[in-house]
Amino acid sequence: MNRLFQYIGEHLVIGPERRGELLATVLILLVIGMVRWLVLRIAFRRIDDVRVRYHWRKTSLYTAVGVGLVVVCWIWFERLHTLSTFLGLVGAGVVIVLQKPIVNLAGWAFILSRRPFQVGDRIEIGGVGGDVIDLRIFQFTLMEIGNWVEADQSTGRIVHIPNGKVFEEHLANYGRGFQYIWNEIAVQITFESDWRKAKKLLQGIVEQHAGWFAEEAERSVRQASQTYMIFYSKLTPTVYTSVRDNGVRLTIRYVCPPRRRRGVEQSIWEDVLAVFGPHADIEFAYPTQRFYQRPIEGKRKGETI
Repeated sequence: MNRLFQYIGEHLVIGPERRGELLATVLILLVIGMVRWLVLRIAFRRIDDVRVRYHWRKTSLYTAVGVGLVVVCWIWFERLHTLSTFLGLVGAGVVIVLQKPIVNLAGWAFILSRRPFQVGDRIEIGGVGGDVIDLRIFQFTLMEIGNWVEADQSTGRIVHIPNGKVFEEHLANYGRGFQYIWNEIAVQITFESDWRKAKKLLQGIVEQHAGWFAEEAERSVRQASQTYMIFYSKLTPTVYTSVRDNGVRLTIRYVCPPRRRRGVEQSIWEDVLAVFGPHADIEFAYPTQRFYQRPIEGKRKGETI
């Protein structure tokens, strides 16, 4: 250990012959910082979009750091050459100690190059969903959605996730490729209800609130099919029929933008409640206990439901 400290002292102490390199390094870093500040000042005068400003700020930072590293390495090349032995001795230890930061740095490079998501996208990774609000060298930040809040609404919590998680966890992007999601609403009515009439009413309601999404979704599918193998044979809203223990289930299925899911669902439910109200032959089903007497309630010969 004493020899190591002695080696560091002999080779890392900056003598008079290195003061020129040190002064040049400080001046160059100051110039790079001033240039970045001026560029951002000019750009922000012409840009009002918060998202565009964010990208300018991040891109200028990475560019300044990269240029600064290249110039400083060029100035200190001879000095760095004398440190090659020292760096070789501590390199293995640094890799072990900084294993996770190195993985996160690789994850950051992967995110920037392959772009599985970018700032502003809504994603889910490792069971955590949210809107990406920041991307840094070692971690990215989500504004959390879901959890105890229904319909993918924001919880208000900010979640920081290491970039290395993109190599370990499955990643779902709500808007990359196909920019719509399918949503379903199950409406359950009693067996005695006129299910055909109820289904027709539901079809009219969903077409009114979500029918126009289908046209936009078709264009989105055509664009996405150029990159991904995405295809749908039917994007128009529909109502499916199935039977459950306590009644007939009519399931409304439609496409909508991810961030409008709850609002559209609320509008559909309000219309369902308003439209079903005046119809005495349509009743909502709920878990009940019932005694069935076949001789009295059973179906007569030739009778159809």
